[in-house]
Amino acid sequence: MWDDAKQMNAIAVTLAVLVAAAMAWGGVAWAVRQPAFALREVVVVKPLERASAAHLEAVVREELAGTFFTMDLTRAQRALAQVPWVRNVALRRQWPHRLEIEVDEHAPFARWNDAAMVNSRGEVFNAEWKDDLPQFQGQDGRAAEMTAQYNAWTGRLAPLSLAVRTLRLSARGSWHIDAIGPQGPLAIELGRDDADARLARFVAAQPRTLGALAKAGTRVEYVDLRYRNGFAARVPQFREKAVKPAA
Repeated sequence: MWDDAKQMNAIAVTLAVLVAAAMAWGGVAWAVRQPAFALREVVVVKPLERASAAHLEAVVREELAGTFFTMDLTRAQRALAQVPWVRNVALRRQWPHRLEIEVDEHAPFARWNDAAMVNSRGEVFNAEWKDDLPQFQGQDGRAAEMTAQYNAWTGRLAPLSLAVRTLRLSARGSWHIDAIGPQGPLAIELGRDDADARLARFVAAQPRTLGALAKAGTRVEYVDLRYRNGFAARVPQFREKAVKPAA
């Protein structure tokens, strides 16, 4: 091989190309780390309703090391996802010194087990919110199901002017609604099976049952729908009369 001039020339050319490529790569790697390419501007591209723009920028500047070319956007996205009210975030480089942040915020929908909140998609998140919200009490992993049922049952009860304030789902799968209406609070026990059908029967029967009682001045505070063909109702301060024994 050492006597073959063509092979020697080919090897020399290959080595020269490799050396040149290594030098070029080293030059590029050096250049992209220079202060001339440092990040200088962070911009939130959409108005924020609840998340703090100053908090977002502080996280970016703390988490992003390097220059326009070398900064780790994946790491920054993970950090920004921990900022209160941030559901999702997209980061885009804009030449030469600008970073754009687009934030998808959580929309508060309900409180979750007195410790967190649920957004309109049924996702649980942590943030501070002072305004009144419905209360969900359920098992981990069931928030999306409860959100869907809340939406369905809110529409079902709307013709009766009943608003769902608390929705509970027990560990055994039993549903309970605390509603508020013109006559005050009403607790609705749905149970585990056929909850939709039970509530539909109650809504259909309400005008001639609870509605009639309300017109007569009698308020019902609790209904139990866990019956095959009807439901039981409880009236506040009602005391059943004792039956006298037969003589």
